[in-house]
Amino acid sequence: MVFSWIRARRRRRLAALPFPAPWTNYLEQNVAHYALLTDVERQRLSSDLRVLVVEKNWEGCGGLAITDEIKVTIAAQASLLLLGIEHDFYSHVLSVLVYPSTFMIPQRPDPDTWLIEDEEERLGEAWYRGPVILAWDTVQADGRDLSRGRNLVIHEFAHQLDFADGMMNGTPPLRGGTHRRQWRNVMTREYEALIRDADRGRATVLDEYGATDPCEFFAVVSECFFTRPLAMRDRHPQLYVLLQDYYGQDTAAREASRGASPR
Repeated sequence: MVFSWIRARRRRRLAALPFPAPWTNYLEQNVAHYALLTDVERQRLSSDLRVLVVEKNWEGCGGLAITDEIKVTIAAQASLLLLGIEHDFYSHVLSVLVYPSTFMIPQRPDPDTWLIEDEEERLGEAWYRGPVILAWDTVQADGRDLSRGRNLVIHEFAHQLDFADGMMNGTPPLRGGTHRRQWRNVMTREYEALIRDADRGRATVLDEYGATDPCEFFAVVSECFFTRPLAMRDRHPQLYVLLQDYYGQDTAAREASRGASPR
């Protein structure tokens, strides 16, 4: 209780400070979504990202020196997911590890052993009650160019929203039984359809990586909701409405009204 009060007081003091001018430049250069937001949304994004910058432990890996640009760029994209929902600033995420580019992780052939058989190249990872790990060059490229249709930060922090209820199942904390039933019905139907499309080699708006498992599916559709919302709304209308309700944002209307990016 005392720690919560101290944290709340610290956040109020932080919010009262002028927003650093260089940080606004980072947002304008590296976060294309920033130009699409209303003034109210920009103010909330700026407030939320400051908390993430200050409260998370930021670590450079592979020789990368952490800068304000790196922290602000990542924190801003993570904060996009929070604009319309009640949240705790990803309280279970204590650290953000950033590599210059792709990184290698050890692969164990058997989850019951500690033997390391090989290494696998990754762009990002989200660990349950652990860090988020990101490749800076991909973070920067995705953040600057919405036409890429993907966003590494959104993908990995969507995993962290999923993990918030203590389960890794593609279902973040939801309100009420009706919403949970609707979520289960729509997500299951769309997930199974993506598996069929992937098996048959059909092109789809959704990245076929989402067919890996329900956890990856939620991360992939979250990416699509923020980076290709008009296409998602047109081709997966029920899925779009479900995510619109969960995230509390109409990203398709936002994009259409500003003429932000191609479908």
